[in-house]
Amino acid sequence: MHLLRTSFLLLLIWVSIPSVKVFGQKQAKAVCIAFYNLENLYDTLNDPTINDEEFTPSGGNAWTYDKYLKKLDHMSTVISQIGEDVLKGGPTIIGLSEIENKGVLEDLINTPALKASGYGIAHFDSPDRRGVDVALLYKKKDFTLVNAVAVPMQMPGQPDFKTRDQLVVTGLIDRDTFTIVVNHWPSRGNDVPYRLAAAAVTKSIVDSLNKVHQDARVLVMGDLNDDPIDESVAVILGAQGKAAKVKAGGLFNPMWQLFKDGIGSLAYKDSWNLFDQIIITEPLIREKNNSWKLYKARVFNKPFMIQQEGQFAGYPFRTFAGGAYAGGYSDHFPTYVILVKEK
Repeated sequence: MHLLRTSFLLLLIWVSIPSVKVFGQKQAKAVCIAFYNLENLYDTLNDPTINDEEFTPSGGNAWTYDKYLKKLDHMSTVISQIGEDVLKGGPTIIGLSEIENKGVLEDLINTPALKASGYGIAHFDSPDRRGVDVALLYKKKDFTLVNAVAVPMQMPGQPDFKTRDQLVVTGLIDRDTFTIVVNHWPSRGNDVPYRLAAAAVTKSIVDSLNKVHQDARVLVMGDLNDDPIDESVAVILGAQGKAAKVKAGGLFNPMWQLFKDGIGSLAYKDSWNLFDQIIITEPLIREKNNSWKLYKARVFNKPFMIQQEGQFAGYPFRTFAGGAYAGGYSDHFPTYVILVKEK
């Protein structure tokens, strides 16, 4: 009976994957996979186990329930539109960072803009002192969750250092296995070695997956707090910027060319960075019939998400700017990739 239920579920997944015309107008199945740093999606409650006091009504940010609802509305509006140049209805899968707990995720997926998408949640509370975690949302009709685990990052000789875990989620899309590794590496308030250590953890995860299956379809995503050309990404993780240089078991970073073209996901002191990256394993760029492959990679930066005036004109329209409540969206733009598979 269990086998029959599983087979029926897989059939539902197979027929629900949308189709688009790509590569010379060929008909192909398509999925959108995205990442978004939500810039501190906190509820208004004081959790005594973390440092969240500033995000309470009496805290430094005067974080009220009305502001929280506005934040949810803004985040859901953006998420619902990511990838709509190819597919409507929001991403099939989206990794998130800077979320406080599972409760805010449940509130997010039940907003009017997202409720019909039927998102499921993969999340674990992390040891981060501020309580911000990473998470994954997935459309349950298109992605079957198989396993999820949180992998900690530790600095040698620093047992008191606390940061976000790396979330590793494996599941099925159209009966094919995918693994997504969601990251939020240590900020630039920490020295470079902290991000090198985080990259080493990610690399060990990818290598372990490749040992299990030589054609593992893995997507590494997250706010890496480094650009595609920085040592953590280009050297330790080994993510190549040119597909021709990627060998079996290697990683391709489609965000590298975007960064070279001057496209960023966040701005600081009038300079753009592309910290929010989605990096893929070699099978997803391999020229092979009837297999998933990368179609495009983009930064999602519609005009309504951009500050239109003032000191930060042209920057992402953020929730807080210059220490004051601005009522915008996030200080990061989301990024996304479209994967396709010929029918």
